[in-house]
Amino acid sequence: MDPKSLIAAYFDAFNAGRTDEMLDLLHDEVEHHVNEGKIRRGKALFAEFNDHMTESYRENLTDLVIFVDDSGTRAAAEFVVNGTYLKTDPGLPEANGQTYSLPAGSFFTLRDGKIARVTTYYNLADWTAQVSA
Repeated sequence: MDPKSLIAAYFDAFNAGRTDEMLDLLHDEVEHHVNEGKIRRGKALFAEFNDHMTESYRENLTDLVIFVDDSGTRAAAEFVVNGTYLKTDPGLPEANGQTYSLPAGSFFTLRDGKIARVTTYYNLADWTAQVSA
């Protein structure tokens, strides 16, 4: 699978709620750099993160634009996260079904035809303001 198709498949699986398919696209030694928190290394920790997120949030990504460098080893995506806050996440505001929409971006390292690094950024203060309103 070419790099752009790999990243598109990753986001298609996310939007469809098929986190098991996301795992299939990851390198065994994947590094997951989350917006707030420590780096998670390996598919098992990525799967745990996905389980937690699925329990606490329902999200759909729109306005997706994917970029791939000439070497095919680095990629990025820009998108809008449209979500519903389902279950209170420790240290964050109380959840009661609030909706939110915020711009975000992800950066990828690709190796051996798989995603070896996922780094995602969004504005936590913007999200907090939206769910606290």
